[in-house]
Amino acid sequence: MDNKKEDEKTSEIHCLTIVGQIEGHVMLPPQNKTTKYEHVIPQLVAINQNDKIKGLLVVLNTVGGDVEAGLAISEMLCSLGKPVVSIVLGGGHSIGVPLAVASNYSFISPSSTMTLHPIRMNGTVIGVQQTFEYFDKMQDLIIEFVTRKSRITRERLKELILDTANIAKDVGTVIIGEQAVKEGIINEVGGLERAMQKLKELINEKQNSIESRDAT
Repeated sequence: MDNKKEDEKTSEIHCLTIVGQIEGHVMLPPQNKTTKYEHVIPQLVAINQNDKIKGLLVVLNTVGGDVEAGLAISEMLCSLGKPVVSIVLGGGHSIGVPLAVASNYSFISPSSTMTLHPIRMNGTVIGVQQTFEYFDKMQDLIIEFVTRKSRITRERLKELILDTANIAKDVGTVIIGEQAVKEGIINEVGGLERAMQKLKELINEKQNSIESRDAT
């Protein structure tokens, strides 16, 4: 009987891992560790529809990847309708930044890193002016999303993204653990136990809110 209750308690929380490179429209080489857009989206729909799942823990260790796919997953996370807590363990780089802040509350381990930089593109560019305009629009979407879902200001985020002195031979900024919190991107430095504790708090708050509403 006790084991059954413990299983029911455990099943209230679902863990989603976002690791390696975010794969979107283009299939990456088989040797690449990837998080596939077409796999994550159905998972999130299933989590939304499963009444047994009360909250979602998102574990991130990603180098970034497809911008549109990353933003789409981020938008789904912040509109899931259930408490979501994220934790960066290792890296939350590039499009991993919006994914990390899409949650209701975010954590980063002390040694984890995040890279903020302008949108890049590999391969042949057709229509240079039009491509640059598209990049500007996508960059604005990322900045708008991150500033909407975190405490960093638009001006400070752009300053970090366009810094020419922080990364050798590149533009952008690498921030580590506590700095991500000080900049207002991540809520708290912490590990798995603290993240799970926070998620359970959010689940209880939501449940209490529902019960209070039903009682009136």
